[in-house]
Amino acid sequence: MADSAAPRPTVLVTGAGGRTGQMVYNKLRERPDQFVARGLVRTEESKQKIGGADDVYVADIREADHLGPAVQGVDALVILTSASPKMKPGFDPTKGGRPEFYYEDGAYPEQVDWIGQKNQIDAAKAAGVKHIVLVGSMGGTNPNHPLNSLGNGNILVWKRKSEQYLADSGVPYTIIRPGGLQDKDGGVRELIVGKDDELLQTDTKAIPRADVAEVCVQALQYEEVKFKAFDLASKPEGVGTPTKDFKALFSQVTARF
Repeated sequence: MADSAAPRPTVLVTGAGGRTGQMVYNKLRERPDQFVARGLVRTEESKQKIGGADDVYVADIREADHLGPAVQGVDALVILTSASPKMKPGFDPTKGGRPEFYYEDGAYPEQVDWIGQKNQIDAAKAAGVKHIVLVGSMGGTNPNHPLNSLGNGNILVWKRKSEQYLADSGVPYTIIRPGGLQDKDGGVRELIVGKDDELLQTDTKAIPRADVAEVCVQALQYEEVKFKAFDLASKPEGVGTPTKDFKALFSQVTARF
């Protein structure tokens, strides 16, 4: 662990208005002896929703020149921005079939998950940020993954493109690719790391958002996890031993992408 006399790193969490991003922002704020937290959200409304503190910046990640103030003086960046498909109205689950999804104009994965994330990586690199943690998604090895067909957005294709851009950026990085996100309690499951979507072929391919958020915070603290990428899932609650030793978890990660 860092020497207690060392200055606390300033950490910017983008997508801080989202469900997982807000958890990371809150976890950092709950550890003021370890971190100086900053959040970035898209709207003033989101800023108020997460407490409206002075450390929350409002900026559009699709506009490269909007990001300067938020990344100035930042030591580490946690990227949790993501395009979000909306369900078309009028779906009646009682009639069978599947709902249709769409992305709002200007909020397609290409603009948010590729251009928006590329802008964040570029701005962070220019500001001298020393570590970027990017939360992507499992499923990126399969171009025909069903998530890509949602709203014709190819979301995993664009996420993977920005993951590759980060890996090639020269900035120390950690790429976390969680499985299906669950709104369940964190800290009560055994976490599993993998690579190349191998976990998708198993029964353990989901993970609580709270555990993803904790892994993001832990990843900021260990050198072992820089220049690494891993898939992340969990065993069901009650199976195995809840993960407490993150250094041991991260030591299992060998892949750089």
